[in-house]
Amino acid sequence: MPKSSAVAVDFGTADPDAPFEFEEVPYPENHWSSYREEELPLHYMSEDKARRRVKAVATTGDFEYPEKEDDYGDYYDDQGKDVYNKARPVSARLGSGRLPQPPLPPPTSLKEFALQNLEHLPPIIYTLLSCWTRFHRIGASNIVVWDEAHFGKFGSHYLKREFYFDVHPPLGKMLVGLAGLLAGYDGSFEFKSGEAYPDSVPYVAMRVMLATFGVGMVPLAWYTAVELGMSQWACHLTAMMVLLDVGWLCISRFILLDSMLLFFTVLTVFCLTKFHNQQYQSFSIDWWLWLFLTGVSIGLVTSVKMIGLFVTALVGVYTIEDLWDKFGDTKMSFRDQARHWGARVMCLIVVPILVFMASFKIHFLVLNHSGPGDAQMSSLFQANLEGNDFSRNPLEIAYGSKITLKNMGWGGGLLHSHVQTYPVGSNQQQVTCYHYKDSNNEWTVMPRWEEPPYNPNGDLRYLKDGDVIRLRHAMTTRNLHSHTVLAPITKLNYEVSCYGNDTIGDNHDYWKVEVVDDIKRGTHVDRIHSLTTRLRLKHQQLGCYLRAANAILPQWGFKQVEVSCDKENNPKDAHTYWNVESHWNDRLPAGETKFYRSPFLRDFWHLNVAMMTSNNALVPDPDKEDILASKPFDWPLLHLGLRMCGWGDTQLKYYLMGTPFIWWGSTISLGVALLALFVYLLRGQRKYVDMDPREWDHFLYVGKIAFFGWAFHFVPFLIMGRVTYLHHYLPTLYFAVLMFSHMLDHFIFSSKRYTTKTKTIVFGVLSFMLIFCFWWFKGVAFGINGPINEHKGLQWRKTWNIYEN
Repeated sequence: MPKSSAVAVDFGTADPDAPFEFEEVPYPENHWSSYREEELPLHYMSEDKARRRVKAVATTGDFEYPEKEDDYGDYYDDQGKDVYNKARPVSARLGSGRLPQPPLPPPTSLKEFALQNLEHLPPIIYTLLSCWTRFHRIGASNIVVWDEAHFGKFGSHYLKREFYFDVHPPLGKMLVGLAGLLAGYDGSFEFKSGEAYPDSVPYVAMRVMLATFGVGMVPLAWYTAVELGMSQWACHLTAMMVLLDVGWLCISRFILLDSMLLFFTVLTVFCLTKFHNQQYQSFSIDWWLWLFLTGVSIGLVTSVKMIGLFVTALVGVYTIEDLWDKFGDTKMSFRDQARHWGARVMCLIVVPILVFMASFKIHFLVLNHSGPGDAQMSSLFQANLEGNDFSRNPLEIAYGSKITLKNMGWGGGLLHSHVQTYPVGSNQQQVTCYHYKDSNNEWTVMPRWEEPPYNPNGDLRYLKDGDVIRLRHAMTTRNLHSHTVLAPITKLNYEVSCYGNDTIGDNHDYWKVEVVDDIKRGTHVDRIHSLTTRLRLKHQQLGCYLRAANAILPQWGFKQVEVSCDKENNPKDAHTYWNVESHWNDRLPAGETKFYRSPFLRDFWHLNVAMMTSNNALVPDPDKEDILASKPFDWPLLHLGLRMCGWGDTQLKYYLMGTPFIWWGSTISLGVALLALFVYLLRGQRKYVDMDPREWDHFLYVGKIAFFGWAFHFVPFLIMGRVTYLHHYLPTLYFAVLMFSHMLDHFIFSSKRYTTKTKTIVFGVLSFMLIFCFWWFKGVAFGINGPINEHKGLQWRKTWNIYEN
């Protein structure tokens, strides 16, 4: 019988003291906290050690701090069975971010209190430095700079309580108005671009109040880096980059919305990271608090600009991953699963929507007077604004009445015509939908050509359901007309034009009135009422319906909404619904519009659709060069800056650009992160162990927050049709900065390859480069005096138009 031989199988190292390449450098540990050495995961342990029985630790309710960091999580008792045959509960969330800190003992002296809170000293210093950078020479330019012309004017409308329209949600502009109110501004200034501020406008105080949001970005960036579990070195670098970027600095020093948008974006990320670090004790008070505040932050950032939806997407992806991990935890009960889902729905969906809607409710309550934006809203909404002439509107429409027709589709405007003609199709007079009050919106209700002409002294003839009428344009006396010529944009429909005059016309001028319903009287109505009756206008000869569906005409149509005649009879198409808005007829008594109310939800939805429609209409004009516009691919490597004001020798000049070291370094770090992930995955497939599980979880967690945050903010601009500018990249930059800090922390400051002395030198070099670049380019944010050609060395790239006149 042959002699048996022993076969040795290598399952990998069993040495529990085997070193890893990276170390965890937790920030910041005060003298009350001690660093605990963690044990290696099970696959590095001997079989005897792996079979040990571990006492489970509760993940809800009162949290008991274990003696070892490795014991955080919900472990199980394996009852002496083979651990390799059992799936372990998911604990990835506890291996990323900042580890739970044990509670500190109550301080017994001021010195002890100071030592316990020593970690808050750096952000305090950075905040004071941020105050200096944001407020220094903030009033040096006494003219209306760049978009101050828009947002300062919107703030004035709040002080005068006049309704206006803008493509952005109202919260940021309400805060501009609040700043003006607190500063003592009366709302009388028109904020014309380039115009000097009079003494009656406290523009410096208003700028300071709004710049405070820019100040708040710096400490939030510090604490976000802390909550992400970065080392102290990386926390300092993150705060310094937010402090010293001249792009963020410049945009924060004027009466604009961007400082608020940036602040609330950073606040949302901070609240998310705080919530992430409470997951070891689900449903605790802190857990609920930070989940709720994350939802509030989402509501605030989207209430300033709709770009806030991008950081909302980041929170959404994080939440989906989090709930998916919990779904994979077979030890979690169905009841707890449902509670987690319910908590997310309530705090991350319901709460943001309520905050967003509340900003519009306040907006409607404050702006209760008629203003330049009335025509964007429904007729019933306008009827309740003080100062309009709707209270004098006769209630019933008669032949000879002069009216305006409002399209009732979401974002609809007023039926409009002007003397310009179509350059294509019939070449007849254009008919459009226009969103502002104008005498070219007025039409007169006239009888058909074969009927007796209208007699202003004859018997009143009321307009009824089923009547066939002509609509004569009041300014040009041409008739609303349609024919078999195709519409210029909506090719499936017929063109609508104005044709003829008081004596020339044909049966293609005839429109049949079809009543849909009446908001006040119900469905069965006969006579047409202003404001409340919804009607459709059917072309008598072609059988098509007058329609305005937010298709935007080119520049030859002044970017107004196309009006066409729809061949398909869709009774539920709101874009074919019209109502009489303004109504003038001296022979009829005034109506009582004060009894009509427009529901808030309808007004809220109507305004949001109008905002999105107008925003989509902001497309670049190929026939007109915009020297301020830029493309998304111009932003990451700072290909082009933006002049914020005139460039004359006697003007104080501001150039919106970024600190090159921050922008270039952060962009490169995104590529480095993807390359590093790819290499780690390849090495992992070959069974190389580069990081322990906790560090791998941390590497992925921070990388996902930074990269997905950057991608969600950047990629949408690649597919947008609207015109884009450099300031659109500023929220995106924050996530690139987090990635820059993360890569530096991962490869240098948390690596065992380098000594503390080496890390100190690297940190010193990076800090010097940040400070040097900031000091070199500080003039573009603080203002450049005198002839620009006398300021040498500012054009590091040939594409920067700093020295061109």
